[in-house]
Amino acid sequence: MRYFIELSYFGKAYHGWQNQPNSLSVQELLEKNLSKVLGSSIQIVGAGRTDAGVHARQMFAHFDSAKPINRELLKYKLNSMLPKDIGIASIFSVKKEAHARFDALSRSYEYHIIQEKDPFNRDNSWFLKHELDVEKMNMAAAILKEYTNFKCFSKSRTDVRTYNCRIDEAEWRLEENKLIFHITADRFLRNMVRAVVGTLIEIGQNKYPVSHMHEVIKSEDRGKAGTSVPAQGLYLTRIEYPENIRID
Repeated sequence: MRYFIELSYFGKAYHGWQNQPNSLSVQELLEKNLSKVLGSSIQIVGAGRTDAGVHARQMFAHFDSAKPINRELLKYKLNSMLPKDIGIASIFSVKKEAHARFDALSRSYEYHIIQEKDPFNRDNSWFLKHELDVEKMNMAAAILKEYTNFKCFSKSRTDVRTYNCRIDEAEWRLEENKLIFHITADRFLRNMVRAVVGTLIEIGQNKYPVSHMHEVIKSEDRGKAGTSVPAQGLYLTRIEYPENIRID
């Protein structure tokens, strides 16, 4: 039987989601503890992979079990065994062909910026004291929805077959003491959100006009885009799936 796990994690202590040969990852800890509880070697497939230091308010992964499991008991045991910065929200049965990565309809990220020094937000936001023109940044962000090829925002060494993505939302909002960038797409390239934010920041600092976003995207050149912003401000916040993949 196939199951989905819904979880969240604070990424500071981890070298991203995906298993790494010499660094601790969220996937490694989850597989290790699942295998302990279920008494057999369990491998999981995540909905995507977050970079080192990136957080997830909602992540999904799937795994297979030869026999039915008590999902609430498994959730309880995993939450008891996992570190305090990883939490299991739910475990549910899905169709046998359901896939955590390929069945996702959309993914949403947020990037958090603080502009006043705040010791309580140093690990979950980027402190950027420079004045920003948020109106210009939103005008440039809207341009993203006019394109589909985002090679300019992708890491150069990647194994993807296409650089095409459909962006449905891209907007900066002032929320309490934070400036937060919201972006939703059907898929994202490696390092894409951090490169997009870096480019928008350069426009917001009046280093470039709004039209610079057109030039960057059309160039298909990572060197034309802005520097990737620090990882601690980035959150994977939501992943949407078809309702019919559940069987419970």
